[in-house]
Amino acid sequence: MTQSEKMEIITLVEQSSLSVKATLQELDINRSTFYKWYKQYVEKGFDGLAPQPSRRSSGWNQVPPAEKNRIVELALERPDLSSRELAWHITDHEGWFVSESTVYRLLKSHGLVTTPVYRLQEAADHFANPTTAPNQLWQTDFTYFKIQGWGWYYLSTVLDDFSRYIIAWELCSSMQATDAERTIRLALEQAKLKPEQRPRILTDNGSAYISQYLRDYLKGERIDHVRGAPLHPMTQGKIERYHRSMKNVLLLEHYYSPEELRTRLAEWVAYYNEQRYHESLENVAPLEAYLGLQKQRLAERQKTKHLTMVRRRKNYICQKVQSTQSVS
Repeated sequence: MTQSEKMEIITLVEQSSLSVKATLQELDINRSTFYKWYKQYVEKGFDGLAPQPSRRSSGWNQVPPAEKNRIVELALERPDLSSRELAWHITDHEGWFVSESTVYRLLKSHGLVTTPVYRLQEAADHFANPTTAPNQLWQTDFTYFKIQGWGWYYLSTVLDDFSRYIIAWELCSSMQATDAERTIRLALEQAKLKPEQRPRILTDNGSAYISQYLRDYLKGERIDHVRGAPLHPMTQGKIERYHRSMKNVLLLEHYYSPEELRTRLAEWVAYYNEQRYHESLENVAPLEAYLGLQKQRLAERQKTKHLTMVRRRKNYICQKVQSTQSVS
């Protein structure tokens, strides 16, 4: 497995409500293999998960001091970004390339990142036939928030399975089938799909989703309804992960009115859709994947990386020549 895949396995096990043994059985990962990875991760962080090839001297590719200083500066300006996200933010917005592992090592040396023991993140799902384009499959679910003096409110969300893009959401005072219907209807309006382009809908087995009312509505819209296996929340892993990521941020604050929470939710959704780098999308934002701009972004990054390598090699050669001349 790659570094990122090993890191995701470790994260899934750390946050799972099941035992380590049971979680690894679900993931079909040998326990001795997992503990070997985990030991490497605890000792060396993300770098410890990388393959260990024979090392070659690559002095020409050293990150210049000015760029190192800029990495640290950006890390202090944007503490919300992980080392992975910061690396791609630099590539996209600073005009030069730096690897995830280099950013991690640099921030680690400055005490700006620590190795977490447990990080809260929900498991992702793995379908036998994964989606290959936006609007093939949508996931929808409810989650809840407590508003001081108002009680419990429920967030209904529709997420595109392929891009993880949040198509529609609504803060509701209940979790009825009518609430689920309104959110799906809003998603259809936002997506502007033709009648023959109806997606499938994946839900859990909550009362709102198994009701005859919602069944009739979906049938009328010619939408196929897929329900996850009972007692198996990993089926809806993508929207569960989204809820967890969202709550890790939003539950740091208290809310005193539904409107206050709606405002904060709107800010979060805009950030998540347009700015948040999603590792499973090759570190592009969900909006780029939803609009089909992923390949364009990755091509731009490859060009930036190539130009950065050329510049560093040229600077290295110039420094070697100057050094030789000064000795002569």
